[in-house]
Amino acid sequence: MARSGDVGEIVRRALAYPYAVPRCSFVQLGRRTLELPRGGPDLAGRAPLIAYGSNAAPEALSRKLAALPALPIPVLRAELGGFDVVYSAHVSPYGAIPVTLEPSPGTVASVHVAYPNAEQLPLLSASEPNYELRQLSGLDCRLDGGAQLAEADAFLSRHGALSVAGAPLALPSIEASGRCFTEIDQAGVLELARARLAPEQPLEDFIVRCAGRGGIAPLPDLTPL
Repeated sequence: MARSGDVGEIVRRALAYPYAVPRCSFVQLGRRTLELPRGGPDLAGRAPLIAYGSNAAPEALSRKLAALPALPIPVLRAELGGFDVVYSAHVSPYGAIPVTLEPSPGTVASVHVAYPNAEQLPLLSASEPNYELRQLSGLDCRLDGGAQLAEADAFLSRHGALSVAGAPLALPSIEASGRCFTEIDQAGVLELARARLAPEQPLEDFIVRCAGRGGIAPLPDLTPL
């Protein structure tokens, strides 16, 4: 049984997903979030990784890369055309319903592109048990400053997009122009899952129990019965 303080932290972490994400490019160095160096970051030996959820958040990056606090990771603001950021069909090991990329013609999503090195990428991969690292090609991805990316890696959900009434749900905290999917916040989508899977439980209990069992994968269609 989790202690009251632990319960509060589990619920806070779940409901805070995808955490605070800067509206600009940055470099994460341990727990410090820094401006880009003059002239831009050194990207030699680093492959682009589309960061559209917690991997664009300094809080999450500092936690995931805690074993390498002296190695910086550049994270560049970007606009990704033809995709939206939607909920994945699973509950994470920490009790949130995280996100994945979903093709969406006409949509341009505000994302970041991280540049992990060969030592950092395995740590990020280890934090993504419900995702597969894939290379995407033919992208319409414009980095802050105007550079274009046609190829980049991305963590994509092994479980696909969460379905409600046959359609994905998007996060309002992740901005997108031309969005066609319905928006719902983290508390709202967790409430849909609770009502469908554990209608007798309060939301906080549902979150804590999900975290205690290491998440739920996959989630069924959450259309109310």
